[in-house]
Amino acid sequence: MSEGLAGDLRAVASVARAGPGPVAVLPGDLVAHTEALALLLADPAHGTGALVSPGAERAGPLTPPVRVERGRVVAAGNSFHTVSAPNACFRGVLHVGEADLAGLAEVADELANLAQARRLGDVRDAEAADLLLAGLVRVGVPVRAAPLGGLHCGRVSGQLGADAAVAKLAEVDQDRARLAASVKSDDGWVATYLVSSWSRHLVRPAARLGLTPNAVTGLSVALAGLAAVAFSAGERRAQVAGAALLYLSFVLDCVDGQLARYTRAFSPIGAWLDATFARVKEYLVYAGLAVGYAGGLDRGPTGPESIWALAVAAMLVQSMRHMIDFSYAGARAGKPGSERLWDRPGDAPSVLAGMPWLRKVVVLPIGERMLLIAVTAALYDARVTFIALLAWGGLATLYMLAGRIARSF
Repeated sequence: MSEGLAGDLRAVASVARAGPGPVAVLPGDLVAHTEALALLLADPAHGTGALVSPGAERAGPLTPPVRVERGRVVAAGNSFHTVSAPNACFRGVLHVGEADLAGLAEVADELANLAQARRLGDVRDAEAADLLLAGLVRVGVPVRAAPLGGLHCGRVSGQLGADAAVAKLAEVDQDRARLAASVKSDDGWVATYLVSSWSRHLVRPAARLGLTPNAVTGLSVALAGLAAVAFSAGERRAQVAGAALLYLSFVLDCVDGQLARYTRAFSPIGAWLDATFARVKEYLVYAGLAVGYAGGLDRGPTGPESIWALAVAAMLVQSMRHMIDFSYAGARAGKPGSERLWDRPGDAPSVLAGMPWLRKVVVLPIGERMLLIAVTAALYDARVTFIALLAWGGLATLYMLAGRIARSF
């Protein structure tokens, strides 16, 4: 048994150093749906994360405010530390992946020293998880924000509070809430409003049929291949058919992830297949569009109106975007920040914190790209498609590069 806040924090540090698996930090006064805990603890693909619910107005002594951006907790509050522009609250459940255990141990030890020296103000003994979340965020550990959705998870005070919380658990259809939670809350505009608004209704039938997420990924690749074949015909009706097939391929691309989260059928090979074939499908479509536009008329090494040069340029721009995104994420994950936990009492929001949808659209996520390709190919031709991809993709690349550079200082 530990003694007080400092003792709890040192116990966490000891467990983190002992390893070798991930560590979950939960308060003893927590009442929650099993499905709510599973959102975070049963998802090995996401590593470190915290269970949150939207709405800063729900924040209180037992649910401290946090700010979430792009699916990550970027600022976390507690009795010692305030948060600027909070938009969610922490529900008390913190999961730290194996790769971040060393950082957790260091943060816990440092916080324990501060608590023992009474340098954390009026922080209560029950705020260990709140302090650890804030500390991990401050030293640069990427913390996924796992949305609670319609499930219940919260801390209680006294027997009456516990009885009321248990009664709330029985009011919720956990399977329906689990299905709702299978839809990503931080997706792009197209994925959120034009696909996930209805694709979730395919998840339960797919699960009943025994389809695995990898099988759905395979179907998505097959539809993208058919779309590329249709585009290669170069005729208007074939272009429209290719656009429809490409849209359906993206629908299944969303369904495979939703099915994985609903059934919790996660695997490293599944994540790799999903990421790899997303690129393969897109580049197959580029090739099909270029073949259809060339129409068998070879006017030089790059085809009529340099269509092959445009296709390769569009592919290179998208590859550059992904390289910037993934290389920066890897650098951030492998190099925690060096600032001390008590150096600043608050966090300032980013420039576009109040315009999340604009930011998501500007970076041209895969849903927006698929829609851009489908619409321009169906209404115009491959040359217009590639020029549109180059223009929007180039803007997205410059925006992402400028943002990464700015955040590096």
